[in-house]
This record gives sequence, C-alpha cells and structure tokens, in this order.
Amino acid sequence: MRVYNFSAGPSMLPLEVLEEAQKEFLDFAGTGMSVCEISHRDKAFAPIVEEAEANLRELMNIPDNYCVLFVQGGASQQFAAVPLNLMHTGKADYVVTGNFAKKAWQEGQIYGEARKVASSEDKTYTYIPDVDKIAFNDDADYVHICTNNTIFGTRYVKFPETKAPLVADMSSEILSREVDVTKFGVIYAGAQKNLAPAGVTIVIARRDLIENPLPVCPTMLKWKTQADNGSLYNTPPCFSIYMANLVLRHLKKLGGVKEINKVNEYKAGLLYDFIDNSSYYTNSVEKQYRSIMNVPFVTPSKETDEKFVKEAKAEGLVTLKGHRLVGGMRASIYNAMPVEGVKKLIDFMKKFEKENA
Repeated sequence: MRVYNFSAGPSMLPLEVLEEAQKEFLDFAGTGMSVCEISHRDKAFAPIVEEAEANLRELMNIPDNYCVLFVQGGASQQFAAVPLNLMHTGKADYVVTGNFAKKAWQEGQIYGEARKVASSEDKTYTYIPDVDKIAFNDDADYVHICTNNTIFGTRYVKFPETKAPLVADMSSEILSREVDVTKFGVIYAGAQKNLAPAGVTIVIARRDLIENPLPVCPTMLKWKTQADNGSLYNTPPCFSIYMANLVLRHLKKLGGVKEINKVNEYKAGLLYDFIDNSSYYTNSVEKQYRSIMNVPFVTPSKETDEKFVKEAKAEGLVTLKGHRLVGGMRASIYNAMPVEGVKKLIDFMKKFEKENA
C-alpha cells in the first residue's frame, strides 16, 4: 500500500514518474539495459542530461549566460564549493536563518572571512531578518542565503538586493515558486527534497563567475570543470539525473512553476489554517515567513507528539517526526505531495485532537 510520505528528504516522488521509471527500468530506450547500467559515455545517456538541462532552463527561465550543472556530493558539498569558486578576496557575507545556513557559514570560515551579517538564531530561527535593514559589506565576494529552511519552516518572502553576487541554497524549495534567476549569481539545490532521488545536486551559475576558481579548489569542485564537460567530467549520478528529468517533464505537464506554486500555496494554506484555528496544535514561525514546503507543529506535550507520530504512521501518514533541533512534528509538503495527502493529514489531526485534548 502506498503511504503519504511527509519526509523532509529524501522525499516522495510523483507516482506517475515512478511508474514511468518502472516501465523503463529493465530496458531503457531499447538498449536492453537499465538506465542504472548504461555508461555515461554511451550515446543513449547524453540526451538525458541534455533534456534535463533544457527542461530546467524552460521551467526556471534560465538565461544562456548561466550554466546548469548536475553534480555529486549533495548541497552540503556546495558549502565548500561556493567559497572555493568565488572567495577571491577572502571575504563573504552570510545570512544565518537555520541549520543549513549556519553550516554553510561555518564552512565558509575555513576558506576566508565569512561574516555573519544577520541571523534569526535569537528567536530559534522562527523568522527571516528584514533584508532591507541588513548592512552588507561592499567588499564581499558574494552574499550567501538559504531561501527555505527545512528544519525550522521559514522562507524568504523577499530576496536581498546586493552589490556582490547573491548565492542561494534552494534545496528545499526549488521549482516550488517562481524566482528571477537573474537576481542571483549562483543557485544550488540538492535534488532529494523536491526533484529527484538523492545523489544529484543542481548548480545554476552565472558564467562569468565560474572562470577563476581559487588555485586550491579541487578539480571536482570547480564549476568550470563541470561546465566545460557538460556535467560529464567523471561518472555522474546517472539514475538520479534520469529521474530528475522525468520529474521535470512531469512538472511541465502540470503547467510549469506558476501553476505548481498555486497548488503549493493552497496545500500550505489548508494546513496552516487548520493549525491556526486549533487550540491544540501550534506553529511558532512568524506568519509572514512561513514556508509552504515544510510545516513544523507541536501538540501540548512531548508525550502526545510521540503518540501522534506513532498513530499517524498506522494511518499511512509517515515520516512526520520533527527534526531533533525542533521536536514535535514536521509535514514536508513538496511538489509531489498531493492535495489529498494534506487533507488526510488534517482529518487525522482533527481525530487525534478530539481523542487527546
């Protein structure tokens, strides 16, 4: 029986995509091989990467002066790749709004003066600092932000306008809402939350920014290396790229990011409205900064939180346990989560409240 998987990542994938992959799993494109078995040098594989890039460019309206890379290592590896490719004068600004934003800042400190210019840690990351009031430094090589904070359930409603190139970790919200790519120097995202199985990371970088990585930058972390080789410098995460392309095709069929965002706003609205009108459940994030991808909430006690997670699983609502830094529950309602899954969760929440309040 298929369940509704509310995991923060790896997360659920569209059923239609899984079924398509199942059909092709043993014989991809008439090769007599699974896509898991095909060499990345095989002529049958190159079109997968090419189509995936074309689909991503179309969905996100990515201009030609940006490269699109499919790399390994997860978004966390990009915490090092960013300074190694961009920190030419040894100075960069970071806005710390959650666990991964903090890790990126800490990694940046290894390579230079990574300055924390704003943070929401004072209120347990339940808001986003006012970007219009942040004093960014004129000598920064780049400004780094994490646009959606998976663990704490916050997101930027407005992106900062900076003199230095703006670098964004969009792992947990890529393709969930429209963004103007030209406002960013670099966007990167681990695919396992909203796009594909774990294994591939997307990097979208303005071409002029990738030309001069630091001399100490390892070859495998040089964005230019991957760009010059069409993401095929070494063996890439082939299956994850293949799955990403299937998801991208699926998103195009749904009408693109604009239409997807409408559904995401609707799903999140249903869940937040229920929580806000309940005297039993609470969400501590400041309303204007609430994520539409990750919704943390708690019951009145840790004991009932644990009971909630256990009983929800028995109802086919799985992976709702909140991150250890926050506790409680967290419903990750990425693009692939259908409206019906959110409605079933709300129905269970009503039932649980009635039985335990």
